[in-house]
Amino acid sequence: MNYTEIKGLSVNLVNALNNQSITQMTPIQQEAYRFISDNRDVVACSSTGSGKTLAYLVPIINKLDLESKHIQSIILVPTQELAVQVHEQIMLLFENAHIGLFSQFLIGDGNINRQAESLKNKPAIIVGTPARISQLIKMKKLRVHDVKTLVIDEADKMMDKTYFESVLAIRRSLMKFTQVLLFSASVDKKTRICAESLTYKAVMIDISKTKNNEAIIPKTIKHIYIVADRRERIETMRKIAKAASSNKTLVFINTKYDLEESLQKLEYHHYSVAALSGNQNKFEKKKALEGFKSGTIQYLLATDVAARGLQIDDVETVINVNLPEDSKEYLHRAGRCGRNGKQGLCISIITENEINKIKKYQKDFHINILQKRLYQGKIVAK
Repeated sequence: MNYTEIKGLSVNLVNALNNQSITQMTPIQQEAYRFISDNRDVVACSSTGSGKTLAYLVPIINKLDLESKHIQSIILVPTQELAVQVHEQIMLLFENAHIGLFSQFLIGDGNINRQAESLKNKPAIIVGTPARISQLIKMKKLRVHDVKTLVIDEADKMMDKTYFESVLAIRRSLMKFTQVLLFSASVDKKTRICAESLTYKAVMIDISKTKNNEAIIPKTIKHIYIVADRRERIETMRKIAKAASSNKTLVFINTKYDLEESLQKLEYHHYSVAALSGNQNKFEKKKALEGFKSGTIQYLLATDVAARGLQIDDVETVINVNLPEDSKEYLHRAGRCGRNGKQGLCISIITENEINKIKKYQKDFHINILQKRLYQGKIVAK
């Protein structure tokens, strides 16, 4: 369905989407729009790269009271990088749609006094991490009595104990009938149970599966694995990166120690590389992300936490130096490449003992993961 076909959608907002070359609604955008517009609570599950951010932003922005000076919507995200990205998307839509409102992002690394001061400018939408938003509410610097909609993005992650206490505190500070929207690439039993304590008769939208209940991973992504000794993982990753020769390669590494060792090895061999980890300051993260997005950085190393929710276009290859601890994270990682109908390649480095995990991915996600090997600097058939 085309955005121009949606009844009641602002012409200016349609034009703003057109300015970003967005005309067709993705399935999650189409499904979510009518329920959000009808003020229903929603729990939505859709694969990485399917357009979840616009699925909630478009109907929320379309419902904003342009005369109000109060905060009308709060969007909770797990990382500061995602907060900035969502904020920038909102501001772009506001500007292109000629909407005289603005958004404010609130993150833990920011100066809390400056953030409190910025709220005097009366933003319509707040985007931020739960702990900081909860803190500002408790300080009575963030007044939320007029908030109409609460969005919980990356909901499966936000149900972890690291975030959930703050999420629950924020929900309790809002009006009883505030609309609550949860969006995620995967919704497990724990997320569903937690969602029940946050929502009222929520509509469940799940387009992450087919009619046969098969998890959807874009067919444009090719999956392979290479067996290596545990001690040789990082050197194997370096050789794979060179052999794949992609313009943009995202490398997932489970531990900070391995991430730093990988970064040092690639830098030593003069690779154009940067890293994202949970303990970096925001300036280092911003520099790494901007370099990777612009193409001046070819390889970006990241942990799952650091990379969660990042919107990066044109990633050609994903390399798993370690398999994820949680199998559903394979969906999140693989979904970073092969977006918008483009070809992608997901390469996993495993030990002999992990072949059963590969078989489980194939069964759970209904994908074919081929074994390959390195030979004379090339990735070839086993």
